[in-house]
Amino acid sequence: MLQSIAESLDIRSEIIPRIATGLCGGVARTGDICGAVSGGVLAISLATGRNHPAEPREDNQRLARMFLDECERQFGSTRCEKLMGCRLDTPEGMKFFKENKLREKCAFLTREAARIATRLVKEHECARTGT
Repeated sequence: MLQSIAESLDIRSEIIPRIATGLCGGVARTGDICGAVSGGVLAISLATGRNHPAEPREDNQRLARMFLDECERQFGSTRCEKLMGCRLDTPEGMKFFKENKLREKCAFLTREAARIATRLVKEHECARTGT
């Protein structure tokens, strides 16, 4: 998620996959916020975040909230455990995930979250530049 959006912004860095590794499974398989959703917030921040603590952050936070709201509306939740119907930090949860082929659902949610984040970043850029 983060890597693909970074590349669409012509940002390439070998550290990007490492930065997002712990987001999988709802942040370290805790079932909390979906890793794709977390990655989307990181991607939005990569595109619209500040470079210095004194810079304003309102636009970035507005876009991140819009992203979270849209994911909630489209997916029904932003929590991995609710989206997958299991926790991935237990053997039972991993078994359920595999038996129900939830990797495909996860991949679909990741693609959709990337689509939403990319659209919001592009709309923000168009509004900012007037194009």
